[in-house]
Amino acid sequence: MNTPTIKTRFAPSPTGLIHLGNARTALFNALYAYRHQGTLLLRIEDTDLERSQTEYVQQLMTDLHWLDLNWHEGPQVGGDNGPYYQSERNEIYAHYYALLEQQDAVYPCFCTPSELALARKLQRTAGQAPRYAGTCAYLSQAEIAAKLEQGLKPTLRFRVPRGQKIEFLDLVKGQQQFATDDIGDFIIRRADGTPAFFFCNAIDDALMGVTHVFRGDDHLTNTPRQIMMLQALGLTIPQYGHIALIVGDDGTPLSKRNGSQSIQELRENGWLAEGVVNYLARLGHTYSEESYLSLTELANHFAVERLGRAPAHFDEQQLRHWQQMAVLQASATRLWDWIGQTVAAQVPHDLQTQFIAAIRSNMTYPHEALHWAKILFSDELIFSPEAQTVLAKAGSDFFHQAIVTLATTQGNYPEWVKQLKQATGTQGKNLFMPLRAALTGEVHGPEMANLLPLIGLERARRRLQANIMG
Repeated sequence: MNTPTIKTRFAPSPTGLIHLGNARTALFNALYAYRHQGTLLLRIEDTDLERSQTEYVQQLMTDLHWLDLNWHEGPQVGGDNGPYYQSERNEIYAHYYALLEQQDAVYPCFCTPSELALARKLQRTAGQAPRYAGTCAYLSQAEIAAKLEQGLKPTLRFRVPRGQKIEFLDLVKGQQQFATDDIGDFIIRRADGTPAFFFCNAIDDALMGVTHVFRGDDHLTNTPRQIMMLQALGLTIPQYGHIALIVGDDGTPLSKRNGSQSIQELRENGWLAEGVVNYLARLGHTYSEESYLSLTELANHFAVERLGRAPAHFDEQQLRHWQQMAVLQASATRLWDWIGQTVAAQVPHDLQTQFIAAIRSNMTYPHEALHWAKILFSDELIFSPEAQTVLAKAGSDFFHQAIVTLATTQGNYPEWVKQLKQATGTQGKNLFMPLRAALTGEVHGPEMANLLPLIGLERARRRLQANIMG
């Protein structure tokens, strides 16, 4: 079997719930893979043993499936490049640490966190960019042995070559260049023996055959470090594309404080996955087609050239717009699954298709479906303040004529309105609004011609009768 030409990956750390930013990263990697008939890889980067939790792993996979972002390789589906949990790959990392040690490309560092913090502070005070000063770079074997005998636990630092330029073509940002003299020797293994993100992330991309990496541009400065490591080990370097971050309305990175929600929260609060995906696909990527698109259509029109370099601004109004588009596009079966059993229990089975057709364009969230189900099929009706005002103004004579003409027209709404207009001389809002208020308790909502058959003639008559005084 031939290896697919294109392979992207989503590699989350299971230290919390997936939010919109994580989901968009997963989506862009998925769209690129789908667009090129490639492979989407899921890898769990759980080397932070203190913060990584099993429940977060399960939840992120649930969230990805909910968004219909189904991976071709990784946990649950397998593949030829496992294990797909980094916590299970320590022997692999040990092998590559050893190769770097053989090249003298790394060295143990015994500097304490407090010593490093003080050094960075002094560098900033002197107007210098903070980077490791190389304090332990040239310790002798005897000095190293002595420190180890004292029980000190060293980190392992990569020895950055001096006087060189690291250049690469970023898929989003274009040509990039970094001077190695501006990059301090960096840690690739922590003092507790666990691998640093820079290291295992790059090693696994190479070993798992990842060809394209789309990630947030907060990782841009990681890239020259990873390129140097992969070059030292003779491993294949993927193409990197750094996506502009999502920011809130205050211009700062999106967080719970300025509007971010987890994917779990969105699902529990009644958002449709199709709407969320349509919104995220356009958050930092332009589509010439402004209408709702299926996931396949989004992938077919996804292009690296259309990824923006400026920060993408989160706009909940736009998210709500795509929610409404998703509701309009969804099948009746899909909507019944979405609005749930509570609504289904309110709606007579033989009227369910009519109910969905009647309220679809006036429904954004499941609770609105429940609201209209109670209005249409319950004998209890709650009137909004605006409806009460309209009803009082219309008067008893209007509703008396409404009952008479309802009976003679047998619920044919256009004919009913026509006859009621002739009988009362009322027209426009003064004709339509009292009928809506009396029958639904609201002054706005779905077309009354679609609601009246659901309310039924007898219930409609009782509601009109209730507005005849004396």
